[in-house]
Amino acid sequence: RQLRRRWSDDFKARAVAEALEPGSSVSAIARRLDIHPSQLFGWRRAALGSHKENIAPIGHKAVTPSADGAIIEVLIGDVVVRAPADVDEAHLQRVIRAVRSA
Repeated sequence: RQLRRRWSDDFKARAVAEALEPGSSVSAIARRLDIHPSQLFGWRRAALGSHKENIAPIGHKAVTPSADGAIIEVLIGDVVVRAPADVDEAHLQRVIRAVRSA
């Protein structure tokens, strides 16, 4: 029987942040980190909350510069969140909360 592995909050946060990057492959990230893809999908879902409207824009929408090309970068620990300067404030707050709680 296999023992249950435990992952640090820092490890989970870094894995989730990487999985949230535009164009990233959760399966490829999981394979590289030697975890099952469903584990990473679960961490990502938990970090984003169970509301589908929170998941789609974050997981599938690339960060595009605003009209003036400005991009916001928020450093949370060793995780960088990038968004266009004209990002919806409520959306950015949800992303930051998700990264902090991961």
